[in-house]
Amino acid sequence: MNMTFFSICIQWFESFISLVLSNFTIHNDAPEPWGLGFQDGVSPGLGGIIDLHNNIFFYLVVIAILVSWMLGSTIYYFNSDKSKITHKYLVHGTLIEVLWTIFPALVLLAIAIPSFRLLYILDEVTLPTITIKVTGHQWYWSYEYSDYETESGDPIEFDSYMKPESDLDLGDFRLLEVDNPIVIPEDTHVRFIVTSTDVLHDFALPAAGAKMDAAPGRLNQLSFPAMREGSIFGQCSELCGAYHGFMPIEVQITNLDNYLGWISSLSLVPLFLTNSKNN
Repeated sequence: MNMTFFSICIQWFESFISLVLSNFTIHNDAPEPWGLGFQDGVSPGLGGIIDLHNNIFFYLVVIAILVSWMLGSTIYYFNSDKSKITHKYLVHGTLIEVLWTIFPALVLLAIAIPSFRLLYILDEVTLPTITIKVTGHQWYWSYEYSDYETESGDPIEFDSYMKPESDLDLGDFRLLEVDNPIVIPEDTHVRFIVTSTDVLHDFALPAAGAKMDAAPGRLNQLSFPAMREGSIFGQCSELCGAYHGFMPIEVQITNLDNYLGWISSLSLVPLFLTNSKNN
């Protein structure tokens, strides 16, 4: 009787936990102390990067075990205590020399094919829905939404600075929160055009698998579709001066209604609506 009641309680508890976890998913969208793994991705590109990492790690483990076994066997069986006499043919072996030349070449080929495929996929820029121009400065970012214009006819643009510790709220991330984050809608393909006005910077968003150099006088681009809501963080990943570590990036991914509300709060007129009026 007691065991039956205990089993029912365990089953009820497991069902409750499964229900809670299915309704409330917690994503790791920011670095954590002593973290060794990847952040939870918001784009398919990071999923491809993680898969490539796992595949390469498999080869790494196999090679490490094989080399360790060969080295350990050599030390154990052919040390000075067990082998007093050195045989002149023991240091040569045509078969094994051919094998350890061909085997690494095949491993490199197995790694190169999926890595080149992923590089071409990440570099492909499809027709974007939203284009955002990102400009790096010492030591802050500027963003321009080229697809929208204000009532004065100018595109929306603003600067983004790191929040000082005195302005942080409970639960905010130190050195990652900004005063004016990027806002984009989910399930939308966004293109970022990246440049700089002074020195080399690097626009990096680990959770999106996105990283692009910002070079003065040059326009680079990257794109990704944001697949879920949330806030993701990044930082400048190129040494750019004394305050290089104080150039965070924050992207807020929200639903379309909230995104349109954010646009309306800035008194913006979508550019395509303006064009339709002119036509």
